[in-house]
Amino acid sequence: MTETVRWLSELGMDDVPVVGGKNASLGEMIQHLTKVGVRVPGGFATTAQAYRDFLAVNGLDAKIAAELESLDVEDIAALSEAGPRIRGWIMDQPFPAALEQAIDQAYATLIADAGSDSGSGPGEASWAVRSSATAEDLPDASFAGQQETFLNVQGLEHVKHAIKEVFASLYNDRAISYRVHQGFTHAEVALSAGVQRMVRSDLAASGVMFTLDTESGFRDAVFITASHGLGEMVVQGAVNPDEFYVHKPTLAAGRPAVLRRELGDKAVRMVYADPGSKPPVRTEDAPQDLRGQFCISDEEVEALARQAVLIEQHYGRPMDIEWAKDGQDGQLYVVQARPETVQSRTGGVLERYRLLQQGTVVASGRSIGNRIGAGRARVVTSLANMDQVKPGDVLIADMTDPDWEPVMKRAAAIVTNRGGRTCHAAIIARELGVPAVVGCNDATDRIAEGAEVTVSCAEGDTGYVYQGLLEFEHKRIPLEKMPEVPVKVMMNVGNPERAFAFAATPNAGVGLARLEFIINNMIGIHPKALLEYDQLPAELKAEIAPRIAAYPGPREFFVMRLVEGISTLAAAFAPNPVIVRMSDFKSNEYANLIGGPRYEPHEENPMIGFRGAGRYLSPDFKDCFAMECEALRTVRETMGLSNVQIMIPFVRTLVQAKGVTEALAAQGLKRGEHGLKLIMMCELPSNAVLAEDFLEYFDGFSIGSNDMTQLTLGLDRDSALVAESFDERDPAVKKMLEMAISACKAQGKYVGICGQGPSDHPDLADWLVKQGISSVSLNPDTVIDTWLYLAEQA
Repeated sequence: MTETVRWLSELGMDDVPVVGGKNASLGEMIQHLTKVGVRVPGGFATTAQAYRDFLAVNGLDAKIAAELESLDVEDIAALSEAGPRIRGWIMDQPFPAALEQAIDQAYATLIADAGSDSGSGPGEASWAVRSSATAEDLPDASFAGQQETFLNVQGLEHVKHAIKEVFASLYNDRAISYRVHQGFTHAEVALSAGVQRMVRSDLAASGVMFTLDTESGFRDAVFITASHGLGEMVVQGAVNPDEFYVHKPTLAAGRPAVLRRELGDKAVRMVYADPGSKPPVRTEDAPQDLRGQFCISDEEVEALARQAVLIEQHYGRPMDIEWAKDGQDGQLYVVQARPETVQSRTGGVLERYRLLQQGTVVASGRSIGNRIGAGRARVVTSLANMDQVKPGDVLIADMTDPDWEPVMKRAAAIVTNRGGRTCHAAIIARELGVPAVVGCNDATDRIAEGAEVTVSCAEGDTGYVYQGLLEFEHKRIPLEKMPEVPVKVMMNVGNPERAFAFAATPNAGVGLARLEFIINNMIGIHPKALLEYDQLPAELKAEIAPRIAAYPGPREFFVMRLVEGISTLAAAFAPNPVIVRMSDFKSNEYANLIGGPRYEPHEENPMIGFRGAGRYLSPDFKDCFAMECEALRTVRETMGLSNVQIMIPFVRTLVQAKGVTEALAAQGLKRGEHGLKLIMMCELPSNAVLAEDFLEYFDGFSIGSNDMTQLTLGLDRDSALVAESFDERDPAVKKMLEMAISACKAQGKYVGICGQGPSDHPDLADWLVKQGISSVSLNPDTVIDTWLYLAEQA
């Protein structure tokens, strides 16, 4: 084409100086990835030289430089005066004749090529006019949302006006400030405007995806967010989207690969406005029937993930990708791709934050950053009040956009009512290295202006805002210096939300994954209430209905949620073993689930009552046990995550041992088939005394030191009255442990310990190692300290 306009299909990454990072990347994908299945809408781009020629007319570039030379970007008031003034000059500036002619010709070609396949529906074709700066989408600076994008632009004159607005957006207040703080000289950065066919996601869905986990940096997952309508709502953080994780190795193996699904409320959506309206898009409340359903199917989630993996492989680095589904042709398109700029730069050092005090929660939402911050809350309701935020304050807002960035860098933490984990507030918080809690819904109402608060994002996917300044610790652990230890160090991990983060800690796998944690936190409903859903009272059905609405049915909800939790743990730690203990709720704990009181007996001492293997073999629990088995079978055989091993708790007698292994086999989980190992919790004195006999039915033991101590010493571990006598290091308890270890060693079988003892008492861990135990499974926050202790003792 010309020096002023280039077709996207002619561009590649070598053209970043010519058309900026965004347009160069679009061209790169069109040229190299279209043939392997990545769909990218075509179009044209104005060049950086065209932009410079435009500013050179009548010396506008020198005029802008003079305006910025004396500007202090920390002076918010001065910045808010200079930015609009410069943008006004640009909007008043005419295009040079060569640029105007080139745009006219390119647009005419686009219209001719579009014909009836414009993708815009009735009426004139519509276009997205996007900004692309020559210093953006770099590996160490994202420039996220700095310049403007205009959607549903129709007609040549409107396209040219939007191009000029794109040029002007290089001098948005936030862009001026961001360049200063990133060390870029204003005159070094030029702008290209991309004119690209609109994908009709206003009629479908759109979102953002990353080729790693944005919080932990875990590389084997694709993280996808999705919401109804045009993608600006997700990018801006105006909506709490659906979220999905896809496991790359499972996807590559051609197996079902969706690890997790989290339903967002998706309360609003952006759609086309009526023809002739200004602006040409509008925001509306999403229909209620859409909010309770996932906005894309598992098949579409996996199709997106496949495109994401292809893009990552081509660029050779983790990527941040915007996508859109066209509601007319049903296809999935990639509309932007840039390097991921935060997690891909970390490594070698493990950072751990931990609260040292309990506190009162005043708000909660999606956690960003795995960090903790504290300070005085500043509830900011408009940009006009941004100067209220002082260094070290906690910024509380409905949502943020790039205009907020001049004050976001001052904050010790950021809290918003709206937004998901790929929204603007989340992206910038990660870049700044501060914790953020997004999508709280009501934080600006619940958190008092000026109150001291602590923001914790170190407790999983849910972030919490606590009253007061709570004590917390921050550790930096250089991983490359971890010494050798004479035993396998595993972890006790119940919470799938923390799995990717915990997997970064040196480990030999998961020695205890508690199924009851998944049931309690991801399901929350008694399994029999789901199996008998149609027979439930109307009031109870009404409570359950919204929780299960996004899934095919009540039973499917239970099984699929279990699969999500188990598969996330398995994927995070693969190929190391993940020993999943089947549900070990006591009757009083089951009764706390929704619908639980209808089905659970009252027991005076549920700790030694209806639990474990005895429950599995009860006719009353048979159908519930079958659902757990189905979930485990799906993860191991359908998804292919065969590193999952199964552990049976509280096996009182040899009769129960035999019965439960037969019950598992009847459910398709036969010991030895497909490499399945069955582990027994060794936690009763009978297990140690008859260890050789129990091992006939199992591939090894995992010692539960909590119950073993309780039942050996006759102590109620939940009673404060006798707590001082509870010690796993008591000689009688150690004798039981020694018997169990010796029996396993004699038969060449696995023996580990997953109880609390080694986490609390490193000297007990050392004693166990000397007895010849195969592994110690520890709480994640004690792994490093115990590891180093054992290395010193070796």
